[in-house]
Amino acid sequence: MNPFHTLFRGLKSFILLWASQALSSMGSAMTSYALVIWTYGESGQAMSLSLLMLCSTLPSIALSFFAGALVDGLNKKRVMLFCDAGAALLSVLIWGLYATNQLNLAALCAITALINALNAFQIPASSVATTMLVPRDQYTRVGGLHAFSNALSSLLSPALATAVLSLGGLETVFCLDLASFFLAFGTLIFGIRLPEPPHARAAVQPGAVWARCKEGFRYLSEHGTLMRLILFFSAVNLLASMGGNGLMPALVLSRSSGNQALLGLVSSAIGLGSLLGSLGATLLPAPRRRMRLIFLCTGLSFALCDMTWGLSQSGWVWILGALLGNFPLPFLNANLTAILRERVPLSMQGRVFSARDTLQYATIPIGYVLGGFLADHVFEPLMRVSSPMRRLFAPLVGSGAGSGIAVLFILCGFLGLVMSLAQLLDRRYDGLERSMNTILPSEGISEGDSYRE
Repeated sequence: MNPFHTLFRGLKSFILLWASQALSSMGSAMTSYALVIWTYGESGQAMSLSLLMLCSTLPSIALSFFAGALVDGLNKKRVMLFCDAGAALLSVLIWGLYATNQLNLAALCAITALINALNAFQIPASSVATTMLVPRDQYTRVGGLHAFSNALSSLLSPALATAVLSLGGLETVFCLDLASFFLAFGTLIFGIRLPEPPHARAAVQPGAVWARCKEGFRYLSEHGTLMRLILFFSAVNLLASMGGNGLMPALVLSRSSGNQALLGLVSSAIGLGSLLGSLGATLLPAPRRRMRLIFLCTGLSFALCDMTWGLSQSGWVWILGALLGNFPLPFLNANLTAILRERVPLSMQGRVFSARDTLQYATIPIGYVLGGFLADHVFEPLMRVSSPMRRLFAPLVGSGAGSGIAVLFILCGFLGLVMSLAQLLDRRYDGLERSMNTILPSEGISEGDSYRE
């Protein structure tokens, strides 16, 4: 038998949807990167980029609580088409404002917030659609494919956007983005049959929306191990955004005398590590002990990224740490999502996934703000004067520019590693170590339930 056919058995429709959506995401990522360059070029202020980043994350986090409840009662394909079309129209609006010299930071932030608000509905609809299209024993593999496309976009979109900007300008970037949208939109309309399960036919009454929203949190609360897992990753995201995810550029630039080429190499190493890890998560069989793998990958990432970056002043060590520290993350994300797909009934996945996103990602903007404040007003000042912190950490990180940020990285990495090891030893997660083919009876999914084509 063809090994490729065996490896991707039952994934024909999903791969068609995934490939077209990945191409569209690449176009959107190129546009986002080009607009970041345009924004900084217009204002010359880092705060303008922070505002743009907040507008590209906060609306989705705020609305995901309600979005999942609505999506569970709507046709998933129609939701995806509506959100894609809305995002495309808003991109055309940005293009029009730019072409008429009326684009400014306020307008760009407002439109970016609207696009991100649509993502709050697109994400749970797409997640449930994936569950409907994919055989249960392929959940981990499709998680690897999603990680692969995300990593490829992160790796290639900055270089592609820069090349297109230099050759054809921002208008060409907009054209490529819209072309990728039409391809994905057409594929979804004509190429994907997405049957709706019977329980999704019931309309959501306006008065019941709030009650349905709370059902996602109630489900997690009633399944305490799942809630404990989600809250753990809320803490992980807080630490990660306080350190590596939020302040890596500041660390590299401050400790390398503003070496932008080195920053580009570290950023590329992050994308390459994720790309290689996603290939492994896609091609390798699902692990027998998924929870153990999840916590090991989390701890390794904190140790190899945050702690290594903080302790070293060598660019090559930063690059190696970025590559090795991001390699485990696709395994982590693919297996975590597979557990949720397996354990949560299809009729509840929109609400539960949105509740998870609200809890898990709400700490990211807090971490960005808290990390920047601590770096600028606590750690950097304390490393410049005679202080207990300087006497303790100067032998490890030095005392020059960026040494305070390095201390923050070490502390975040150490806390993340300790938290991960503690979870690894927690026997309460043993119930989630069952086979991918085993479903908890209380969660209402039987082997006969199938909604894929």
